[in-house]
Amino acid sequence: MLETAQGLIRKTAKKIGLAEDLTEKLVQPDRVIEVKLPVKMKNGTIKTFQGFRSQHSNTLGPYKGGIRFHQNVSREEVMALSTLMSLKCAVAGLPYGGAKGGIIVDPKELTVEELESLSRTYGRAIASYIGPWTDVPAPDVNTNGQIMLWMLDEYEKAVGAKSPATFTGKPVALGGSLGRTEATGRGGVMVLKALLSKLKSEIRNPKSETNTKSQKKGNFEIRDSRFEIPQSPSIAVQGFGNVGYYFAKIAEEEGFSVVAVSDSKGGVYVKEGLSVASTLDCKKKKGSVAGCYCKGTVCDIKYGRTVSQEELLELPVDILVPAALENVITAENAGKIKAKIIIEMANGPIAEDAYPILDKMGIIVVPDILANSGGVTVSYFEWVQGLAGYWWSEKEVNDKLERQLQLAFEAVWNKSKTLKINMKEGAFAVALTRIAGLQ
Repeated sequence: MLETAQGLIRKTAKKIGLAEDLTEKLVQPDRVIEVKLPVKMKNGTIKTFQGFRSQHSNTLGPYKGGIRFHQNVSREEVMALSTLMSLKCAVAGLPYGGAKGGIIVDPKELTVEELESLSRTYGRAIASYIGPWTDVPAPDVNTNGQIMLWMLDEYEKAVGAKSPATFTGKPVALGGSLGRTEATGRGGVMVLKALLSKLKSEIRNPKSETNTKSQKKGNFEIRDSRFEIPQSPSIAVQGFGNVGYYFAKIAEEEGFSVVAVSDSKGGVYVKEGLSVASTLDCKKKKGSVAGCYCKGTVCDIKYGRTVSQEELLELPVDILVPAALENVITAENAGKIKAKIIIEMANGPIAEDAYPILDKMGIIVVPDILANSGGVTVSYFEWVQGLAGYWWSEKEVNDKLERQLQLAFEAVWNKSKTLKINMKEGAFAVALTRIAGLQ
């Protein structure tokens, strides 16, 4: 992951003419903090965990990024993720740099008391490196608002003052922001709608470069007849956690037809469109979406069929949304993708060797650092509200989110068109240009 991110930075930097010394500065994080975390376990023994906090760049503002608890956390991983956070914040137009933290632990193996002790120990260990104008952590994999509160409490003890803006992702009743839970999924749908609106307007414009090989057909189409998008585009979502669920739910509310979803245990395909809410209810009862063929409030096998995560990627849909794992689309399966548009809601769901294949097929890919930036954008809103001591309504949050993401999308779209590159490289170009102070 780290080599991929660094490689993309170097590649894009050459295309925008960034000086080599500045490029190399952006490739490496400013610093990586490593801490030892001794915790008294339930059996009375002391177990020492390893924690990290990578701070990539604070050129645009305080470092910003989540803290994850996972057995596969590593120094290299947090370095890579902090680099991508710098780029994501820059693309989203936020006054932040990137950071990422983590502890090597399987939190499922800890009691609640052990989890609290570990969280507080980590909060104390990094207290001198964070703050509302220095570094603003947030939840990530296997962490949540309660864990942020434990860490915030330790930070406030260390500085001797209340500082609600130091951590984001807190419970709403205790300084969090309305709209944060749905923000990543909602933001992805907002970006998708911006893309479809752009494509529709360009096809209507006979002078548009995008339209050189297109004819208006049906609602509108992309590039040629293979890419016609119907009035209610079909969507397949790989991943039914927080991000995938809210993307599917909000897309359904916006008139899209969600025909397939999957989780780690399997998936379902309902050609006529499934009910997202009923599918979630069924998943809670069964433990998986596999077997949840739900239309309206009724779930019945006659409505659809079971698909694997791999099969879902190759379904005949208009829009594919990988919202779970990294590198699920590779050179081996890219040629089998039938979707016209891919929205990267997971971090790095497309391997680098797959991009040339997707580009050749004319598939439009909205990159992760743009598509899933709704979460960090609303985290930024939470930070602003915490600093001001004044909290907004959910409508205000969502309206501001849409404006912010519309601007971000326009910047990436225009850059990709100007440089004649795909949107992934366009997003990196926008980010590097802003971090380097060239825009």
